Amino acid sequence: MAVIKTNSEQTRLLARLMRAEAESEGDLGMLMVGNVGVNRVLGNCLDFNNIRSIRDMVFQSPGGFESTQKGYFYQRARDADIRLARRSINGERTWPASNALWFFRPTGECPPTWFNQQQTGRFKSHCFFSPSAADCPRVYG
Repeated sequence: MAVIKTNSEQTRLLARLMRAEAESEGDLGMLMVGNVGVNRVLGNCLDFNNIRSIRDMVFQSPGGFESTQKGYFYQRARDADIRLARRSINGERTWPASNALWFFRPTGECPPTWFNQQQTGRFKSHCFFSPSAADCPRVYG
């Protein structure tokens, strides 16, 4: 059962984002990007107040995703990508992105914090950062 409200167009949009941000990191990396996206819609906190849909989340400005500015993002979602997006929408969470609202690819080691948010771990090239449960309780619910 979906943890956020969506439709097939928005599911494809999330699938395209997951692929554009993390295809080189395989299915798990793409699922983690999906976790971050779903958490931003769920959270309604910090930098993500009033982000109520996948479309709002993907195209948030400022604070959105760099991949939306690249042509690769605008390719059609593949069936496998859509299946991964549905898993994220249905609440499948993958550590270290389980409660994360942010990720980025550093040139070296992951910093312990990023914009005052705690690092929760690294998967391949991406470092993930989560808010506290007090700051964003819906991300932990």
